[in-house]
Amino acid sequence: MLLTRLKPYLVVVPATGLVTGLIARWLGQPQWADPVWTAATVVVVLALAAEIVTSLRRGEVGLDIVALLSMTAALAVGETLAAAVVALMYAGGQNLESFAERRAQREMSALLARAPRTAMRYCDGGLQEVPLDSVIVGDRLLVRQGDVVPVDGAVAGAVAVIDESAITGESLPVQRQAGERLISGSLNVGGPFDMRAERIARDSTFAGIIRMVEQAQRSKAPMSRLADRYAIVFLVVAVVIAAAAWLASGDPVRAVAVLVVATPCPLILAVPVAIVAGLSRAAARGILIKGGKALEALARIRVLILDKTGTLTHGQARIVSEVVFDG
Repeated sequence: MLLTRLKPYLVVVPATGLVTGLIARWLGQPQWADPVWTAATVVVVLALAAEIVTSLRRGEVGLDIVALLSMTAALAVGETLAAAVVALMYAGGQNLESFAERRAQREMSALLARAPRTAMRYCDGGLQEVPLDSVIVGDRLLVRQGDVVPVDGAVAGAVAVIDESAITGESLPVQRQAGERLISGSLNVGGPFDMRAERIARDSTFAGIIRMVEQAQRSKAPMSRLADRYAIVFLVVAVVIAAAAWLASGDPVRAVAVLVVATPCPLILAVPVAIVAGLSRAAARGILIKGGKALEALARIRVLILDKTGTLTHGQARIVSEVVFDG
């Protein structure tokens, strides 16, 4: 838990160490550069090692093992500058990933904040505010002006004026007559009205949307799964090539060079960061994408067919053509 909280700030250590070592060399004090770069790299190595151990306990083998090998090997042969650069690359990528995850979590929190926690239910001849989970099918509820419709149901009294834009994409409010269906998560922009609950809270539309977004943020895109699937193969190939370079040249630095080049920081981080950032940015604009698989599929789409009129509108009418008839 502590490591997770410190991950966003880990990049400060190798960045500060790298700059400090370069300044020491520039000032004619090269004897200080190697210890500073070593210390900065060791901090990242320890953090990465702890994360790898946690992953291995879960039965997961990731490509970050190559990054750990390249840093430790570089320190072992005295290539402290290369080790510090790899440490900065890895920690910077971790910082970027944490930023994207925090942003996605903020969007998720905003969605959860919209979800109602209570409902106004008629009981014993009066109104009582009850927890949403206690609402059952058949309950008569009051939806006040500005309230979010708590559960799926139907209008049971006066005409309801509802803003369904968060659910259906319809930009203009709609009127629902007595008996017409109401979607949970929509907003009452008219006067108070009564409704009859037809689903419990956990089975309602808005609850399903929240579960879908949570599942999307936990899921992995096909490209991410591909990287994980071949992590062991990539690790073995990298180590074999590094060992072959060492044996062929007799110089261990050659092996370190292979490991440094093979460090797959972009492969480890680029795809998850892009997917999480894409999902959260879309959610902020009111677009709910089911997961990374759907987001990747959008890149291959050339023709889009829509079967819901009114969803893709600007909310304003405009004249598109005029046809004049004689007389």
